[in-house]
Amino acid sequence: MPSSTSNSDSEVARPGFVRQTASDRPGVAQPVPERDIPARPWGPIIFAAFIMFVLLIAAWEWYWRDYGVTPSYRNSPGQWAAQRRRIDNGEGDKTVLIGSSRVLFGVQLPVWEKAVGERPIQLSLEGTSSIPVLEDLAEDPNFKGRLLIGVTPDLFFSGFAYRGDVIPYYHKQGPSQRSGHWISQHFFEPYFAFYDPDFALDTLVKRQAWPVRPGVPSRRSVRKLMIQDADRNSHMWRKIEVDPEYRALMRSIWSERFVGPPPPMMNTPEKLHKLIDTQISRAEAAVKKLRARGVSMVFIRMPSAGEYYAFEQKVFPRSSTWDVLLKRTNTPGIHFEDHPELQGYELPEWSHLSASEANRFTAALMPIVQQEFEAQESK
Repeated sequence: MPSSTSNSDSEVARPGFVRQTASDRPGVAQPVPERDIPARPWGPIIFAAFIMFVLLIAAWEWYWRDYGVTPSYRNSPGQWAAQRRRIDNGEGDKTVLIGSSRVLFGVQLPVWEKAVGERPIQLSLEGTSSIPVLEDLAEDPNFKGRLLIGVTPDLFFSGFAYRGDVIPYYHKQGPSQRSGHWISQHFFEPYFAFYDPDFALDTLVKRQAWPVRPGVPSRRSVRKLMIQDADRNSHMWRKIEVDPEYRALMRSIWSERFVGPPPPMMNTPEKLHKLIDTQISRAEAAVKKLRARGVSMVFIRMPSAGEYYAFEQKVFPRSSTWDVLLKRTNTPGIHFEDHPELQGYELPEWSHLSASEANRFTAALMPIVQQEFEAQESK
């Protein structure tokens, strides 16, 4: 047999690029481990990696542009906070719009500005009752302007607030968050279509048809609906209007919310009545504070159609919601069913006005809103 050599007498020969270990040198104090870096053409490697990165980003951008996506500003908490901050930075006498997505991209700021010479501050939030923002403004002594309050029945009278976290975000927003929003708004959002959160890789992964566990309800998230400008003026994404398949997808997502058992807080008539009463009481208290500061307010019920309208009529009928709200708050309201000029518009997926129709709707709405504001201010 070949003779063996003890590790205690000599070190095991190892390749130069492999770090020696304690077992290679028993009884010898171990130095700080070192790893040799092999000589490589690092410059060309880094350049090739950069070129690969650019090509992959370009391919991803081309893919979404081909799908119909265009760059737009993100409807982020920072974007909302920037508009909310205007009230505390000297614009507290402005007209402010609050509500859900129906007001967000159903009321067009350029049309409003052309009609009255003032561009409102848009603080509406998709999928969110207007009550949290109403309460926030009620606590802000800097706000003394006019307020248009959107009422989407299934959101307003249930208190659902998908984006309710933006209000505490605004009050606690720090320098790093503000700078991050500024960088995003100036260097990414206006230029890259894929930067839209609806097309982020993690969102696409979650959207796949994963197996559903028994007993776990499956409900798809709402897909992209709108395009937004820097000051949150928004309009419907054109794909919903021109792509029948995408429009059908959006309708099917809404339909999922119209079937199945109601949530626990409204699964009996008594619970539903209590929930509605609670939300109206919250609105009543906020309106009282705002009126004491001289704020003029008008509620608005934007149009809806199809299965969405039928659902609203069934669960949140006007007689027990809208009419009660106006009576208890002693505030005027504009309901689309009461004005012929606010009816007959195209709502591709039953809940929102198309982009061109939103312009026409805003032009028809403006004289009614102005009349209501002026009537209050003349008293």
